[in-house]
Amino acid sequence: MKNIAKGSKKVFIGIGGGLVTLLGLILVPYPGPGWLIVFGGLAILATEFEFAARVLHYVRGKYDAWVEWLKRQNLFVKIVVLALTCAVVLLTVWLLNGFGIIVNIFDLPYSQFESPLFN
Repeated sequence: MKNIAKGSKKVFIGIGGGLVTLLGLILVPYPGPGWLIVFGGLAILATEFEFAARVLHYVRGKYDAWVEWLKRQNLFVKIVVLALTCAVVLLTVWLLNGFGIIVNIFDLPYSQFESPLFN
């Protein structure tokens, strides 16, 4: 009976940690705690899965290296990174029909803002 409970716990941690990690990955390009959520999901997974502990250590190292690299860059590079991040956010909001919802709420004649995925 104890073996079944341990297996169930591992399944729940795997599903929960996987969902938290996936949510964090979706939120990474947006302002907010995307990476924090990814690290939290990996930490949840690492309580039961050795591979997740290795991935967490690797990803944290790469994230820290990226932040340090970005700090050393001049203003132009920082602005380009910010512009690319904004482009990713705007593209995903458009594809998920965020702008189309606003156009429909206010009955605006801008159909080009509606997502091609929701037509």
